[in-house]
Amino acid sequence: MELSDRNIRRISVLLLILLLAVLVFFLVRPIILSVVGGLLLAYTFFPLYRLVKNKIKVKNIAAIIVCLLAIIIIIVPLYFLIPFMINQVFGLFKAAQDFNMDGFVRVIFPSAPDPFIIQMTVTLDSLVNKISSAVLNTLVDVFLEIPVIMFHFIIVAFVFFFALKDSDKLSEFTSALSPLNKNQEKKLIQQFKDITNSILYGQIVIGIVQGIVTGIGFYLFGIPNALILTVLAMIFSVIPVLGPFFLWIPATIYLFTTGNTVAATVFLIYNILIVSNIDNILRMYLVSKRTNLSEVIVLIGMIGGLFIFGVLGLILGPLILAYFITFLQAYKENTLSSLFSVERSE
Repeated sequence: MELSDRNIRRISVLLLILLLAVLVFFLVRPIILSVVGGLLLAYTFFPLYRLVKNKIKVKNIAAIIVCLLAIIIIIVPLYFLIPFMINQVFGLFKAAQDFNMDGFVRVIFPSAPDPFIIQMTVTLDSLVNKISSAVLNTLVDVFLEIPVIMFHFIIVAFVFFFALKDSDKLSEFTSALSPLNKNQEKKLIQQFKDITNSILYGQIVIGIVQGIVTGIGFYLFGIPNALILTVLAMIFSVIPVLGPFFLWIPATIYLFTTGNTVAATVFLIYNILIVSNIDNILRMYLVSKRTNLSEVIVLIGMIGGLFIFGVLGLILGPLILAYFITFLQAYKENTLSSLFSVERSE
């Protein structure tokens, strides 16, 4: 079978595009996570940007205002809280070394035999020491990487600003590349928006808020090193299956063991009534009910994403996995079966 000149030109163009795509990948690979982070940040703040733009009518000024608000919301608190967090990390490390683990185990297992108590105490002591060492090593690594971190923050800020300002152009460009007709494209885009909202707002934002509410309880009831525990509560709240109860239950036991029975009881009620339900209440208002995203998908995506992409993988992993499953469902429903044969209809 002989190839026509038209087919040869078409294959040549495809090979050239493929080659350029590979080169572009290697070109942006060192900063690709920062670029994706800026895009996700822009998506998160886009409702606020749209509101500001409707009032001001000037894209540049609206994007600048939203970027400044994002800096105030994210960067400024970190600037003031990081020194306290560092002090509390070292305080937590010292408290872990001085903590009476034997008494703690005996409170949890009051009728257990001594050999079990001894073995459990040794195991928990070893676990706490390993976690403390890992946290301290991570802290040292962060200090050594400050110049690199600042460079990536600058990239995130630039992408964030231009993704907001040029959101219309990005939407038009993406739509022009799609081989689907308008109805198919609209349906898939809506599914992707629902999935993204479910993960960004339903899992990440609400998890952070739940962790902050947990931290308020730590502070009000006098739990030591409340700030670093709040950060851990935010992380645990974001990850499915886990949750802030992994922290407030030991904190409740701590209050009981120190003799603060009234405070421990009120603290327990606070966490059961408020902390354990605030995520469900917020999810009713922030997340569309049209997407019932399984927690298994989110958990697997987060774990895999964390190994591949680092901290940003907690967001990227579930998104990639959910998008893939959406494409499979669309193919099953014949939405994509004629992907390369359909002509876009206006």
